[in-house]
Amino acid sequence: MKCLVIIPAYNEEENIVRVVENLKTNYPMYDYVVINDGSSDDTARICRKKGYELVDLAVNLGLAGAFQTGLKYAYRKGYDYAIQFDADGQHRAEYIAPMLEKIKEGYDIVIGSRFVTEKKPHSMRMLGSRLISVATRLTTGKKVKDPTSGMRMFNKKMIAEFALNLNYGPEPDTISYLLKQGATIAEVQVQMDERIAGESYLNVTKSMMYMLRMLLSILFIQNFRKRREVKVR
Repeated sequence: MKCLVIIPAYNEEENIVRVVENLKTNYPMYDYVVINDGSSDDTARICRKKGYELVDLAVNLGLAGAFQTGLKYAYRKGYDYAIQFDADGQHRAEYIAPMLEKIKEGYDIVIGSRFVTEKKPHSMRMLGSRLISVATRLTTGKKVKDPTSGMRMFNKKMIAEFALNLNYGPEPDTISYLLKQGATIAEVQVQMDERIAGESYLNVTKSMMYMLRMLLSILFIQNFRKRREVKVR
């Protein structure tokens, strides 16, 4: 059962070597691909020099476009599972195995969650996460404890969904939409590291706008979304 680690990367020249080398050295059982999302720094050059598996986008598509590119790659290569894995070093590869074990139980999506056994801290950012959890439960009946976690694994059916449909970003509103369509989901407790180098594109203002956009999308916009049926190869 083949699993692909998809690493969207935008201006991660300070982190990409550490992330990929850790996978190659300590977790060679997983394939990987770096999706360079039109970086303006040396991310792509470093990957080419090191001989990393690379899809080099000519322009910046954003996380949604970069990850969907990775899932198109996974679909065309016939992978059974694919996982979204941050290029900034926050995600730990040691948790890929327990997420694989969980998804093989028959789930469509498995989230690497920080809050399965641990309590969610009280902060403005976590307030947004709580509101998204409530909105998801109201609209789908399903409880997702860490809806904003970027460490998400998808089975073959979901790989096809993302690869063949438009506007399937790896965001909480899409997860909510897929749950409405009958997808099954589970969460596995993980720990995440702090970014060591570089800067996140999400500042306080952007974080607030992101949370608001997700809430509006889950509560209203997703009700009008149309889905094209896809066949798993």
